Amino acid sequence: MPRKTKPIRSDIAWSTPDRIEVHGKSLPDELMGHINLGDMAYLQIVGRMPTPAESKLFNAVAVTLVEHGITPSALAARLTYAGAPESLQAAVAAGLCGLGSVFVGSTEGTAKMLYEALPPGTQDADLEKIAREVVAGFRARGAIVPGLGHPLHKPVDPRAPRLFQIAAENGFSGDYIKLEQLICAEAERLSGKMLPVNATGAIGAICCELGLPWKIVRGIGVLARAIGLVGHILEESNKPMAVEIWQRVEDEATAHIRPGA
Repeated sequence: MPRKTKPIRSDIAWSTPDRIEVHGKSLPDELMGHINLGDMAYLQIVGRMPTPAESKLFNAVAVTLVEHGITPSALAARLTYAGAPESLQAAVAAGLCGLGSVFVGSTEGTAKMLYEALPPGTQDADLEKIAREVVAGFRARGAIVPGLGHPLHKPVDPRAPRLFQIAAENGFSGDYIKLEQLICAEAERLSGKMLPVNATGAIGAICCELGLPWKIVRGIGVLARAIGLVGHILEESNKPMAVEIWQRVEDEATAHIRPGA
């Protein structure tokens, strides 16, 4: 029997020779020159324009994730560009491939953890009890609690309190942020280590406050870091370091097996 076809549908955008419409708004007339990039990202993800408070908070989240120095993702982009300078997009893609459970993508893990511990719509929950149960569960599995700790920023990741401040100023300091902070305190208590809420932990909690699905949260890091990687590639084209990094690493890594070692 022939396969029964299913409807093909998208509610995002359409175009004709003289018109482009995105989520019910004219791109040239209502969006271009009227909204910023963060608001456009919010419109694309959520399907509606953000409120002023949502705009400020979402843009702060996106700005946080654009840049963090010569990170593994920046190195991957620079090294790829050194080998294929004709393909800027490949270099950006190479850098984005490393946004996972350790770097940037832990925003997703944090949001998923919080939603599972505190399903949307839950009222009058015992957040301290939930925090204890969450941390105990991770410890029993021998797993790392996402969104906590940082190799450099101790005892505080300076991005996290600023994000929480912006959330509070805009009416988004709710149970998910409280729960994230309680999870941090419980993890530090049981481990005896400094495990501050890091930027991705704060962002994961804020995305829950905004009601964003956990499965899309990593995408905010992807769109933001892509901007940062473009900046790194431009700098690499003007002030190259990738080849020097490659040669220096090769020299050191193989020094012990070279003649005369």
